Order: sequence, then C-alpha cells, then structure tokens
Amino acid sequence: MSDKITILDTTLRDGEQSAGVNFTRADKLEIARMLEAMRIDVIEAGFPAASAAEFANVQAVAKDVRGSAICALARAVPEDIDAATEALKPAAEPRIHIFLNSSDTHLAHQLRKSREDVRALAGAMVQRARTYVADVEFSPMDATRADPDFLAEIVRTAIAAGATTINLPDTVGYVLPHRLHAMILDVRAKVPELGRVCLSFHGQDDLGLSTANTLEAVRAGARQVELTVNGIGERAGNTALEEVVMALRLHGPALGVHVDVDTTKLAELSQLVAARSGMAVAPNKALVGKNAFRHASGIHQDGVLKKRETFEWIDPAMVGNTRGTEIVLGKLSGRAGFLARVRALGVELSKEREEETFARFQALADQRPMVDDAEIRAICREGAHA
Repeated sequence: MSDKITILDTTLRDGEQSAGVNFTRADKLEIARMLEAMRIDVIEAGFPAASAAEFANVQAVAKDVRGSAICALARAVPEDIDAATEALKPAAEPRIHIFLNSSDTHLAHQLRKSREDVRALAGAMVQRARTYVADVEFSPMDATRADPDFLAEIVRTAIAAGATTINLPDTVGYVLPHRLHAMILDVRAKVPELGRVCLSFHGQDDLGLSTANTLEAVRAGARQVELTVNGIGERAGNTALEEVVMALRLHGPALGVHVDVDTTKLAELSQLVAARSGMAVAPNKALVGKNAFRHASGIHQDGVLKKRETFEWIDPAMVGNTRGTEIVLGKLSGRAGFLARVRALGVELSKEREEETFARFQALADQRPMVDDAEIRAICREGAHA
C-alpha cells in the first residue's frame, strides 16, 4: 500500500501572478477543464477579492468543473473570506485557502502586527471560513524563514480552529532541501495534531530548487504538493507540475506514494498554458521542452538507436510527446545517427559510398546548427552522381 499525493494546481492563481500574464475567463475555463480531465485533485482558480472580474472568473470555474475540488485564495480578513465563499457557491467541492504572514520579517515590515495578534487572527479567520465550507487550507506565509516555535504555535491554532490542510510555503524560494526536511519533521514533532489533517508544501523557484524541495517535503511527510504548469508564477516561478508529477509517478514506489494524474496529457497541457499565458517553454525544459527527447551527440545517438533506455529512460509517450525520440543531425552526430536517418528516408547506400557520403555530411554540418532531411537527400544524390 502507498499514500496518495494530492495534487493542487495553482496555475490559475499563483501562475497568473507571473509578470505580464492575464488569463481571460475563457482561458481559465479551458485550462481548468484540461486539469479536470487529467484528474488533478484540487484546482486553485484564483483570488476572488482581487477584483470583480477575478471573482466572476473563479465563480465560472466553480460552476463548470465537477471532477476536481475548486479552491479560492483569501487573505486572513473577513471580506476576502466572504468573497471566496460567494464565488465558490456553485462548486461541487469548495475549498477556501487562507494565507497569513508568519516570519518575523513579514510581521514587522509588511503586516505590522505582533505574534499574538497574528495567532489570534489565524484562529478567527479559519473558524470563520469553516462556518461556510468544510474544506479549509491554511498557509503560514514565509514559513521557511519563520521562528520554529511560532510556526508550530500558529499551525496548532489553525488546526484547532478547523483547518483541514496545513500548507508550509517556501514563499521566497529560500530553503535548501535538507533544511526543509528538518523543518517539516520539527513541526510534526511539535504539533502532533498534524496527524489528523493533510500536510502540504508550496515551493517557489528562486534558487532553482523548488522541485527538489517538493520531493523532499514528500519524503518528510507532506501529502499534498502545490504546483503550476511549466513552473510559471511570481518572480522565478513555482514548482513545475510536470516535473513533480512525473518524478512521483516514476519514483513513487520507492517513496511509498502514488499520484492519480493522467500524465499522457502533460505535453498538451504545457502547450496550452504556454499559448494562453504568452510564456514560451524553454527548449531544454524538463519533459515538455522541444529538446527533452532530442539527441544531437553522436555517442547518445548511437546508444539510443541501439536501445532507447540507454540515454532516454522516460518513454516520450508517458508525457504525451507525439514526436517521440528524435535524432538531430549536426556537427556532433556520428556515423550511426547519420546512417540511421539516411535509411529512415528510404535511401540505400552501398558500403563503399557510406564513408564518402558521411564525410560530405560532416563538412556541411560544420557550417550550420543542424542538417535537415532535404540536405541529407542532396548529399546522398551528390554521391550517386559523382
């Protein structure tokens, strides 16, 4: 038996906080429907109190999606909680997600409240939300920089007030994986009540460590992870959904966990979010980038042609990559890759002609980033007419 990891996708909320991104209502509905089809457990649809348009967008997703829980974000103020409640009324499974500063830096310079005030506010606002919905998530913002004892106190207060999920966010992408592991174990030891609620982690990617941190959180006992498609989000972005879901799919047995997500739609989902957000996916992006299953080095090409798993241990079909394994011919390609492509094009070369044709290919490849099929055919014809 293994524990299920709940996947909360916050592309429509935290992902939209990427500078320059503005999802329309149609965009949100289109993305939400695909997330639902992929069996994403929770969709964080937005921040209803932000504007009338955002309220209407969250409400539209709540009306439309029936197979995933719909979550709305709220600050720890009554007006935000009431707005989230109203927007979520059509949802089959509504969740209110309350966040409140927890680090001394945030308390002193942003919230300007004492620890006692914040702890009381956390309890009161979680309790208010629980009068409206059965599913309430609480996030002590900047948890990874908070005083450990105060973090434990505010978490205990939220659970006592009725929180069903406690999320420990690395709000500024600050923490190292081993430190995060220790922090989670410390909170669990100080707050045994965590055993009766779901423990969650939300990571930002300011140091490029969000995927590593998220997997470490799972190792430490988190059973919900918060992600965005393509890792879009505030500043350097969030934890990439495709990376964590596939890591848990492939390494889940070793971690004693599993996910229920249909991974065969990851590539399509990535392309959809890239198109609607206007944020292009880098070619070298793990799993969904253009180059994720393309091979340019002769050594790699030779290995992949003999057995794909030598240099490509994830089948492209697992993430819905319809192009499959690709051999890209250029100056680093070897004879094996070149001849395989020649045969794939239906061109027959005698043993005597292979060497001279490969030499012409190398001479051309030294002059450009890659050699396309038309050029390969021309090289082969040139040799035939010599």
